[in-house]
Amino acid sequence: MEQRLSLVTLGVDDLPRAKSFYEAMGWKAHPAEEGEDSVAFYQLNGLALGLYPRKMLAEDGNLGESQSGFGGITLAFNTRSKDEVHTVIDEARAAGGTVTKEPQDVFWGGYHAYFTDPDGHAWEVAWNPYFPIDDKGNMSLE
Repeated sequence: MEQRLSLVTLGVDDLPRAKSFYEAMGWKAHPAEEGEDSVAFYQLNGLALGLYPRKMLAEDGNLGESQSGFGGITLAFNTRSKDEVHTVIDEARAAGGTVTKEPQDVFWGGYHAYFTDPDGHAWEVAWNPYFPIDDKGNMSLE
């Protein structure tokens, strides 16, 4: 198996609400999904984010549906500067997200904050001086 991640699908309780949140953050749904009421896809840099009703996602994967809160995973949006961390956190708050950790310095030399989307999916917003972001939004570990 190649070392790659192609698509992250988030199970959501209310698809229109979830789409409104991400679109308020400035994201654009894939044109083929406009008007679709059962799924939404967003092209990211090198991968995609999908939104799909939680119950349908659990059924699709033959998984038990869980509403237990934090699922042991966070998504991350790395920024090019400390100031951009504040900008993204302000956008998340304005769009209806819940800021769970305000922007602050981190012991490893970076700067970060956390928010959750309306379905409780946790996002870290981080500036990491060791992981530069190129003009296309791609992060490099080198």
